Amino acid sequence: MTQDLFRQDAYLRECSAHITAVTDAGIVLDQTVFYPLGGGQAGDSGVLVLADGTQITIADTRKGKDADGNPTSDIVHVPAPGQEERVAQLTPGTAVTARIDWERRHRMMRLHTTSHLLCHVVPQLVNGCSITPDYARLDFAMTDPLDKEQLTAAIATLVAAAHPLTVASISDEELDANPALVKSMSVQPPRGTGRIRTIRIGGEADAPPIDLQPCGGTHVANTSEIGAIVVTKIEKKSATTRRVVLGFAQ
Repeated sequence: MTQDLFRQDAYLRECSAHITAVTDAGIVLDQTVFYPLGGGQAGDSGVLVLADGTQITIADTRKGKDADGNPTSDIVHVPAPGQEERVAQLTPGTAVTARIDWERRHRMMRLHTTSHLLCHVVPQLVNGCSITPDYARLDFAMTDPLDKEQLTAAIATLVAAAHPLTVASISDEELDANPALVKSMSVQPPRGTGRIRTIRIGGEADAPPIDLQPCGGTHVANTSEIGAIVVTKIEKKSATTRRVVLGFAQ
């Protein structure tokens, strides 16, 4: 089992850890700041630094799977190609410093939070999403047309309002009683622990939240940190789907 430190603090850039396994899939640690691919968000990249200063470049991070392909509680750090000999020398118990590519992660945090703002601006169910360092894509189940300039302006207003983000959790029973909290048709929140992580934007004092939904991804602490985001493209993917693509303003 890998302790997922990024769930508690998305701003952690590195941590000390020990290797628990080296498999064909990659390197497993006892704890990590690396976010694994999931919920539409890309996996982190970075380096594992050994005691002698040697670095293993990590190209991607994935959730572990057992021999039958079922998910495990491990997080697998996937080495970049060309390091096979160095990786083969690693053994369980070896101490490392796990260090993410912070600039890349922070761009994803900004875009992921923006995608939640977009769910407020476009209050329709999402049937597909992708969060990368360069763009975010959301597919909305809807038939009405959307306007790029109007969406960009609405997002800018929410960013400038400096709404804080709050990480909390609800029980499985609370989610069952409030199914509208789940905005995604394609990704369901993970169950099994009894608690489901939530992200709330705004909602300070007695004001209603701007957005509240289950989410395991990484986010900024305040919308003001997002910066200038624009809607770069709107596509009609099908008769019942409108795709909105977000990007950083030039």
